[in-house]
Amino acid sequence: MMLPLTRRSFIGQGLCAAAASTSRNAHGFIPAIAWKPESHQRPAVADRKFRSAAVEAFLEQVSAQIGNPVLRSMFVNCFPNTLDTTVIPGEFEGKPDTAVVTGDIAAMWLRDSSAQVWPYLPLAAKDPALSRLLEGIIRRQTRCLLIDPYANAFMADLSAPPLEWSLHDKTTMKQGVGERKYELDSLCYPIRLAHGYWKATGNVAPFDARWKDAMTLVVETMRVQQRSHGEGPYRFQREAANPTDSLVNGIGYPAKPVGLIASCFRPSDDACVLPFLIPSNLFAVTSLRQLAQMAGEILHDSVLASKAWILANDVEAALQKYAMRAITRRIRRCSLVRGLPGRILYSVS
Repeated sequence: MMLPLTRRSFIGQGLCAAAASTSRNAHGFIPAIAWKPESHQRPAVADRKFRSAAVEAFLEQVSAQIGNPVLRSMFVNCFPNTLDTTVIPGEFEGKPDTAVVTGDIAAMWLRDSSAQVWPYLPLAAKDPALSRLLEGIIRRQTRCLLIDPYANAFMADLSAPPLEWSLHDKTTMKQGVGERKYELDSLCYPIRLAHGYWKATGNVAPFDARWKDAMTLVVETMRVQQRSHGEGPYRFQREAANPTDSLVNGIGYPAKPVGLIASCFRPSDDACVLPFLIPSNLFAVTSLRQLAQMAGEILHDSVLASKAWILANDVEAALQKYAMRAITRRIRRCSLVRGLPGRILYSVS
């Protein structure tokens, strides 16, 4: 009998299997691997957190077209794993409310929860129960943003104490927050999920007055973090052996306001060396324009739409001026800048 895997060990074994299945030994043959071609790693049906008829049908349809038994097994086990093991469906005030945990931590990251369910969006229109589950995630993210737009993670049970490693952080912790590392992409991902859900299903139910308040707060927070009128209210420090777990002087290294939006931490939850994280600013431009479209077409709120659109244009202009460089016929983007001399480059060509 095979013991159940944790999410982390499952992904680890899957990566090893993928590497082995695509590599060859000195004789040109694919080596034997530990992953059994038709191994079944999903929880028993009764133990699964959620079941989607559309997802199960999609598994059968796609797996029948995968000739490699190892990859077929990995797909069948991995694709539904978020629904099988990490979602917590419920209700709040009579409406769908869904938490999505990381799998081994009882907390919900705004970024992770959005990305984990993204592959299911094309199937939501075919499955009302799946659509309701996803609506619940949008509503939960809305509640979280209204608790604190500077937090990256929230407890699955919003009445629970914060994560153990956050208990002594020098920052303003609010009830429900799991960890309070301000990451610009954590403000973008809920917009991306909301926009993707709207386009996939046409359902506008989650985009109510509370969602409008949350999105207004997101835009305001991004404006504050352009730091045109000071550093803003956010501060964070942690006593840790790893310096990337804390911020210099509680706010990070100094930066000159140039129109870009500061991000104190990267998506990896590590502190930014320089505060203007370019990939996240690029993400913000796209997300703000998606929000402007939704504010106009769903909320019929020209003020919010205009604020989001203008902010997107401001950030885009700053990106063009400070983050792009033509180098020997190749365009490079700066990964991190601060409006002062010094930048970190990576190639995108």
